[in-house]
Amino acid sequence: MTTASGGSAGRWASAAVSSTVFCVQLDAFALNLALPGIGRDLGAAGGGLQWVVSGYLLAAGALMAGAGRLGDLYGRRRLLMAGLAVFGGASLVCALAPSLPVLVGARVAQGAGGAMAMPAGLALLTNACPPGSRARVMGRALGIGGVATVCGPYVGGVLTEAVSWRAVCWLNVPLALVAVVCAARAGESRDTTAPASVDVAGLVTATGALAAVAVLVDRGPLWGWASGPSAVALALAVGLGAVFVRHERAAAHPLVDLTLFGNRPFVALTAAGAAANAATVVVLFAVPLALQGPWRLSAAGAGAAFVAPAAAMALAGPVAGRIRTADAVRAMAGALVLGAAALGAAAAAPSLPVFLVAVTGCGAALGVAGALTLIATQAVVRPERAGEASGVTKTVITTAAGLGVAMSGPAADAHGTATAAAVDMALMAAGGCCLAGTVLLVLTAVRPGSSRGERSAADGCPD
Repeated sequence: MTTASGGSAGRWASAAVSSTVFCVQLDAFALNLALPGIGRDLGAAGGGLQWVVSGYLLAAGALMAGAGRLGDLYGRRRLLMAGLAVFGGASLVCALAPSLPVLVGARVAQGAGGAMAMPAGLALLTNACPPGSRARVMGRALGIGGVATVCGPYVGGVLTEAVSWRAVCWLNVPLALVAVVCAARAGESRDTTAPASVDVAGLVTATGALAAVAVLVDRGPLWGWASGPSAVALALAVGLGAVFVRHERAAAHPLVDLTLFGNRPFVALTAAGAAANAATVVVLFAVPLALQGPWRLSAAGAGAAFVAPAAAMALAGPVAGRIRTADAVRAMAGALVLGAAALGAAAAAPSLPVFLVAVTGCGAALGVAGALTLIATQAVVRPERAGEASGVTKTVITTAAGLGVAMSGPAADAHGTATAAAVDMALMAAGGCCLAGTVLLVLTAVRPGSSRGERSAADGCPD
């Protein structure tokens, strides 16, 4: 394995990942509340508008697993820069889009660019930092991304009102450029234990299966889970998934080493992270609508009220980076329980101050859980396959974001006129996700290093 550890290479890698996470996460959530403005500007309405969000999520969810391993094989910095170039170029097309089909196509390209950049960036940072400081550095980078995640909906809404929804897309261009400049100064790393050849059959079948799953998650609530299209998507996902598993078992150099799924801490943290991400998406949709709907705040007032949850989520990243790997499963379970309690308190809040305190606590808890998902899963796998692991984890939690969008549907459809009952229902659903994630952790919790396919803390796992 070739790495560039510590020193300036590590600092530039940290800056590159911080700016990448901020850019991608801001874009992923900023256009949600701008959909009415997009519809008015482009003369579009109805289900077609939803593809502005869905197209991005589908592309990102389907491509991340393969992209993570490609970064391992051909260079993580190289793939990070390529992904940022695609992302920035697609953002430019979004800003200039004359019609909805062009905008949706550009959003799909943005999702592809994000799918290339995110797992490659996390793997680059994993290999660029000394083991003793790796988790703390990753925590800081993810904390910066947390600010963009929480502020994204508000930024999108305010820019749409004050300027245009196109301003959101223009904002991505300089942000992506900054990330490219930082990445160019980071050291390169790749997996030198395997030949630089692509498992094409594995890449095709994995991408196809994940695309079918993403379509099912996104369209299932609209089609009906028992409808014909949903059945076809499910059949494709299962069929292609079975072909993928059979091929990977026989491949000399598989796209995804299936022993990864025998790593119980990795599986538990990834599954619980998916539940946490679904809950986070619900909060990001429902809370801004609640502030401007039932709590009757202006857009500016809602933005000011959102500062506290944003700060809590941003601080959660560095906090998560200081949690020992051996304690990650227990810490994440505790964060999810606190998140569920805070969501329940927010749904039952009798006044705006109580609601804001509860939402801020929820932001802190879900921020810790989300950051731990990415930090701890990198810590319990071998560094040379860090991109593969981050790709799998990001694929799962991105697909779960689609579930969050579906659960927040009754509140999100109102676009600023959400009723208290709709918001409360969405928040309680998010709390249910947190509790489901806690159950998964309790059922599968083991100490890192005790399961086949894991590497122990003695192998360089950061404390």
